[in-house]
Amino acid sequence: MNNVTVIPIPAFQDNYIWLMRNQRYAAVVDPGDAAPVLAYLRREKLELTAILNTHHHADHVGGNAGLLREFRVPVYGPRNESIPDLSYRLSEGDHVSVPSLGLEFDVLDIPGHTSGHIAYYGANLLFCGDTLFACGCGKLFEGTAQQMYASLQKLSSLPDATLVYCGHEYTLANIRFAKAADPANAALLKLETNVRKLRELDMPTLPSYIGLEKTTNPFLRCNNPEIVRAATRAAGKTLTDPVAVFAAIREWKNNFKI
Repeated sequence: MNNVTVIPIPAFQDNYIWLMRNQRYAAVVDPGDAAPVLAYLRREKLELTAILNTHHHADHVGGNAGLLREFRVPVYGPRNESIPDLSYRLSEGDHVSVPSLGLEFDVLDIPGHTSGHIAYYGANLLFCGDTLFACGCGKLFEGTAQQMYASLQKLSSLPDATLVYCGHEYTLANIRFAKAADPANAALLKLETNVRKLRELDMPTLPSYIGLEKTTNPFLRCNNPEIVRAATRAAGKTLTDPVAVFAAIREWKNNFKI
């Protein structure tokens, strides 16, 4: 990656703005707030060269305007969502080049959380906004269970080593729900131990990676017999179709008391 590193910039209560950088340049993904990004750029003496948005929610795009007042840079985002100041409207099959960092990304359509949500995938990095979380997934604010299930399947088909950079520090809360749905999962119990240690040190639990999500994330395991049984119990009826299983555990998670 030409010595590119990815830095988490905390924002609001539990957001992460992801900043990709080398020694001179930077690009940001989902800057909900300009202030912490500008502070980092000034401190590190970096020049911003691109803004990438995954979806239209304010906690992911609210900092665009403030950054554009300081840097004249292209803004990339979903073709089918209303985001001010977009330079390029993207959908699946499009590509994004960030020459200053030597990075190329493929655009993936991943609707469900919002109707036009996209992800950026390249150089073993996946920026997936609020679709796939570590051990969880986003709420269905605009899309359907069918859409979100298909989007998650698309992401889970990426190489196992793909690093997952999502929009929020939700991992520990997601694990609590995952344990209710999949209590005998040894990989999940091991993950909980590691995540607790990180959070005790106030360290991010991200990035995750696709291989880990496939073994611990109940929303990627809707064909797993244990998850199917848990979904059937939650729904109060026999479920076999994986989309119905997904819908049942998503609804269960919506009302789950941590």
